[in-house]
Amino acid sequence: MKRSIALATALLAGLTSVGSIPGPAFADGGGPGYHDNRGGGDYQHGDEGAVFVQTNKAEGNTIKVYDRDEDGRLTKAGEYETGGLGGFTIGAPLDALASQGSLIYHRGLLFAVNAGSNTVTVFGVEGTRLHKLQVIWSGGLLPVSVAARGDLVYVLNAGGEGSVQGFKLHKGRLSRIEDANRSLGLHNGNPPAFGTAPAQVKIDPDSEFVLVSTKAANVMFSYEIGRHGELSRNPVVSDAGNTPFGFTFDTDDTLLVTESGANAVSLFELEEDGALDQIGPSVPNGQQAPCWIQRVGDYFYVANAGTSTISAYRVDDHGKLELVHAVAADTGGGSIDMTTSDGFLYVQNATAGNVQGYEVNDDGSLTLVTTVEGLPKFADGIGMEGIAAS
Repeated sequence: MKRSIALATALLAGLTSVGSIPGPAFADGGGPGYHDNRGGGDYQHGDEGAVFVQTNKAEGNTIKVYDRDEDGRLTKAGEYETGGLGGFTIGAPLDALASQGSLIYHRGLLFAVNAGSNTVTVFGVEGTRLHKLQVIWSGGLLPVSVAARGDLVYVLNAGGEGSVQGFKLHKGRLSRIEDANRSLGLHNGNPPAFGTAPAQVKIDPDSEFVLVSTKAANVMFSYEIGRHGELSRNPVVSDAGNTPFGFTFDTDDTLLVTESGANAVSLFELEEDGALDQIGPSVPNGQQAPCWIQRVGDYFYVANAGTSTISAYRVDDHGKLELVHAVAADTGGGSIDMTTSDGFLYVQNATAGNVQGYEVNDDGSLTLVTTVEGLPKFADGIGMEGIAAS
């Protein structure tokens, strides 16, 4: 099993708390019955909802809103300015922010990163209408991912050293938590190269740790969360395979991680001290550049950017990770981030400039039910990135 890497490695040289002076303003189902705390399971279509897409436009970031009917079809419902600018990482092949979770929905609120202006926008959500509540400094450079659980919100900044900033959420507004800004010690520029930029931040289901995937460093950081949301001074650093990118939890203490460099997905156990131990071998899918992962019921769907396909995985009754469909769908448009709403899977296709919606079948296969066009296509190093749903 893979154990945590010693903190004395060169990677952590210079890992300190980042200062608090703002920069200038320019922005989970495996196999049924495996564990009692499994969060997946059956779902029934019938409710309506909304899907939100972040345009990440350099001249002014916006959120496009789509109404979702009970059959999963999307129709345009409006577009809202975030009050910040879109951004990019250097050399990104089709995913400008090179991250998962740049737009998230949580408790009737929408959180959007403005990577080009080092801020985060908070919207109140009423059906398909958005109300801008706050634009706040992200605590670092080039924010690319947001995680929320309960009244805690953490933002991952990819520029420079890379950092995590914690916030307390109260009545739709964020306030910075003292002693919750931590450097990742990555020694990047701003903007960073897409391969060396950290990819995702997430809070474990028990709200004990904040986890960050690092891509080129091949490790994940686990920061223990203190009583008031503060973060441990030093993280536990664990080997997480070949270019870990997106990740999501299966149970309270197991998570799936995409290995974009190995074209595979791995299953890990989160131990009590924050270390990650791999469970079984990595499971390849025969596709290229699997980066994003989204759970829908008992299945985990992986977007393979290099082959514009979606793969389906599950965790069986014995806790073993297995590939169900190497190609559950062929999107044909540069598949990147994904979200789920009422059991439907929605895929953001960067080069095609569209979002596709799929019905999830009992065997994990996907059936296309809707496509919306007219979104910013990836060009000249920048394009849309970020999708969420109510």
